[in-house]
Amino acid sequence: MNHKGYIKSVIGGTCLALACATLFFSCARGKKRFSGDDMSHHVIITYLTTGDRPTNGATEKMLKKLNEILDKKVNAELQLYYIPWSDYLFNYDVTLAQMDGTLDLVGTASDWLDAWQNAKNGTFLGMTDEMLKKYAPKTYASVSAAHWDMCRMKDKIYLLPEDNYAQWINHGFMYRTDWAKEAGLSNGVHSWEDLTKYLRYVKTNKPGVIGWNASGELSTYHGDGYIASKSDYVPLEGIDSYLMFGVRRSNLNKIYSPFYEGQELVDYARLMREWHNIGVWPENVMLNTDADNRGDFKKGISSLEQHHSQTWYSQLVPAIQKNFPGAECGFFWFGEEAGNVTSMTITHGAMAISAASKNPERALMVYDLIRNDPECYRLFNYGIEGVQYTLTKDGYREGIKDASSISTNYWWGRNDDLEIRDKGVAWDKFEEISAIYDKVKIDYPYPQIVWSLDNISSELAAISDVWGQYMGRICYGEETDPEAYVARFRAALKTAGIEKVISELQNQLDKYNSSR
Repeated sequence: MNHKGYIKSVIGGTCLALACATLFFSCARGKKRFSGDDMSHHVIITYLTTGDRPTNGATEKMLKKLNEILDKKVNAELQLYYIPWSDYLFNYDVTLAQMDGTLDLVGTASDWLDAWQNAKNGTFLGMTDEMLKKYAPKTYASVSAAHWDMCRMKDKIYLLPEDNYAQWINHGFMYRTDWAKEAGLSNGVHSWEDLTKYLRYVKTNKPGVIGWNASGELSTYHGDGYIASKSDYVPLEGIDSYLMFGVRRSNLNKIYSPFYEGQELVDYARLMREWHNIGVWPENVMLNTDADNRGDFKKGISSLEQHHSQTWYSQLVPAIQKNFPGAECGFFWFGEEAGNVTSMTITHGAMAISAASKNPERALMVYDLIRNDPECYRLFNYGIEGVQYTLTKDGYREGIKDASSISTNYWWGRNDDLEIRDKGVAWDKFEEISAIYDKVKIDYPYPQIVWSLDNISSELAAISDVWGQYMGRICYGEETDPEAYVARFRAALKTAGIEKVISELQNQLDKYNSSR
């Protein structure tokens, strides 16, 4: 998923929803907790991750085997605590803020899980280099000094980065290349205009196939994609979940919002009205919240799927090849027209230690094993060999049919040195798209900025409300005069205080740049 993978909408919630974030195992195991690193005491280390708690029993069986190893090596055992996807960010932050000592390892991210805000608020432990060298020596040695510096705030290290795992999660549209060729697009889809031509062809020539069985809940994704494709916009992380504020590749020192100014949003709104008139999505798209478009795409009854690169090469290319022999699945990536793609920060996935942890040293020991020990890594990521998977003669991992899968959602320390490639993934497509991205990418320009939002929190909340009121209707062409509706949207953003937000962020960026 992730991550902008994976989800961008942040829904309000109540503390009552925290009941859903159920402990996988009870804390009351009769094991004594301790302070410090007295290795004679057996301890329980609790790992918090996002995602729904599995119910098939497979993860418990894996943990039993893993805990036998952890008990032997560091006199500890691991239990999992899940924050369900519903209202996930609210529940995540509230759970961490309780600071009741029940959490140790915390999966986090700078771009979608408020990592720096939690560090600033004191909910994450600031660690010294000496502490990491002693209790997580393999991790410390594997991370470069430059990468550790990207995880510091005021001379303390707050995050253990996932910096040795190659992934691309930027989004785009997946489509049928055989249908694109039939539509006259012999080289595939490489622009929004190509995409529109493809959708017109499908509507006219593929009865029973919907252009895109879209869900109104996902409206923000393709709006960002159009702007990335038609400009050099680089959104900044850690400000809002809609990525409304950023800079240009051509001017990294000036804050602006393409949702508030510029022509791209107007052109996008017009195009989405055109898609609406073509009949690309269901008429009730804004209420179509339980659609299974990915399943429909695999079945050949939807012509597009929108998600990130990893989903394309790992899931949909193999599925289309299997279900429709001779057919292929192409990928039009957001930013392709402008060659505009930004590599993720190394803290897109990271592990933190709760500042209230009673056993931070042992938590680091456990993390060091999960990240670097081959046996622990395979168990925690893939399950039990012979139960969840087998290895082929050429070293690929092959899932066992009808086996119950494990779910640890370990997106905070994956390690390419220990990864086992899945036999079912189109790795040639991964290599192909990675080479394309590497030619045009830029590194995220401001990985160490911790934005202070205290003075603009009410404005950001008001802007979020305006977004929720207007953006979905723009994204799905619901208005007959899209240009006028964008003007109304922007007027509402001004009333909500967007100019104050931009000014405040600019002041912070200027101070950051002058201090370097």
